[in-house]
Amino acid sequence: MTAPVRVLVCDDQALIRTGFATIIDAQPDLEVVGECGDGRAAVDLAGRLHPDVVVMDVRMPVLDGIQATRLLAGVGVAQPVKVLVVTTFNLDKYVYEALRAGASGFLLKDAPPAQLLHGIRTVATGAALLAPEVTRQLVGRYAARIRPAEGMPDGAGLTPRELEVLRLIANGLSNSEIAATLVISQETVKTYVSRILSKLDLRDRVQAVVYAYRSGLVT
Repeated sequence: MTAPVRVLVCDDQALIRTGFATIIDAQPDLEVVGECGDGRAAVDLAGRLHPDVVVMDVRMPVLDGIQATRLLAGVGVAQPVKVLVVTTFNLDKYVYEALRAGASGFLLKDAPPAQLLHGIRTVATGAALLAPEVTRQLVGRYAARIRPAEGMPDGAGLTPRELEVLRLIANGLSNSEIAATLVISQETVKTYVSRILSKLDLRDRVQAVVYAYRSGLVT
């Protein structure tokens, strides 16, 4: 059997931590390996426990969630950890800063439990959790501030099909939705995504979305 996804929960409110941990541990494919109440503790615990996903709050004492995310998943981190930011603050600046710091996804705390679980599983697979409206309105708005592949011409080196897949990623489609749209298998989509990231020297789908907007492939 496949080992469960190891999750570290970081939130400064004990009730929130307990609630998240209870929901997550009830799933046979997920396992909470640690809990903490500030960003510094999250960084330290992640170094010892090696979780697959860190569920991270934003506003916390000692070290906030954005700074902790940067230390766990930011540019230059040797062994980056996947981070799912979950917060009560639905503010553009928090979403943008979280993604720029290296987070793979962003959810609000009032999201239903099923959405939290879906978010953890999605991030654990290496995919980004970005709703289409966030992709279009937020990432598109801030993309001009980020250049993940500096000096790379628009879509340079990508085949027509890879460009098509990149545009669909930027429009917020999942692998299954891309497969249905292009009438190809999900495994083929995964291959295209991997090639796109490799050719453009991008870390993940979040950077691919930003690149697509920044290079003018999507407006």
